[in-house]
Amino acid sequence: MQFTSEQRLDDGVLEREFTLGEIPGILWTPASASTPAPLILLGHPPLGLRRMYPRLVARARHSAAEGIATATIELPGSGDRPRWPAIEQARAGLRRVMEAGEPVSDEIIDALVLPLVEKSVPEWRATLDALLSLPEIGGPVGYSGGVISIGIRLAVVEPRIVAAGFFAGSLVPAAMFEEARRVTIPLHVLLQWDDEGNDRQAALDLFDAFGSKEKTLQANTGGHTGVPQFAGDAAAQFFTRHLK
Repeated sequence: MQFTSEQRLDDGVLEREFTLGEIPGILWTPASASTPAPLILLGHPPLGLRRMYPRLVARARHSAAEGIATATIELPGSGDRPRWPAIEQARAGLRRVMEAGEPVSDEIIDALVLPLVEKSVPEWRATLDALLSLPEIGGPVGYSGGVISIGIRLAVVEPRIVAAGFFAGSLVPAAMFEEARRVTIPLHVLLQWDDEGNDRQAALDLFDAFGSKEKTLQANTGGHTGVPQFAGDAAAQFFTRHLK
């Protein structure tokens, strides 16, 4: 891991950009911490770190106020990373059927999501190795948001992740439902009840599939971008409870 820039935000949070091989990322650490900080891995949709930065830094500042460090990485094929023709083709196929008002086939979902899971999960795990080698980061570790299938796979294969917060989405390959049954860590899932881009029933079925004994579904009225502030606060409290 190589740090490429550093700045102190106005609330004292230290923001450092880094690269891990070809993977760019950002690490935020609290202004002051007497012991190595717990860590949340911040997931995000494949829209590019620069576009997602305002939302990510807001989540990072919220966590830092609780003494928790956060980090994120650029997803394969997004942002400044090399283009990924297969994923771009799958995205184009998704746009075509959605614009036509047609149902999204399992084949399109698999082509769009499964390669991203296969490539990005090892990158997240390598990033976690590097982050936990830093003296200021000590764990435990949580995973928050982003592509829900990536979070499911990480929750299954990465024992260092002890809690996860997901944003419910419906573009989940059938194979991921089987993996969801193997998830046993505490979960906090946010669902926008009127999300025009998601199948509500599919989101409910996925929540039902999770094998965790402690799992919470918080559903709120409103569309995709209408998550109320108190719902975000509840998700933050979930991580404070499990990481602190």
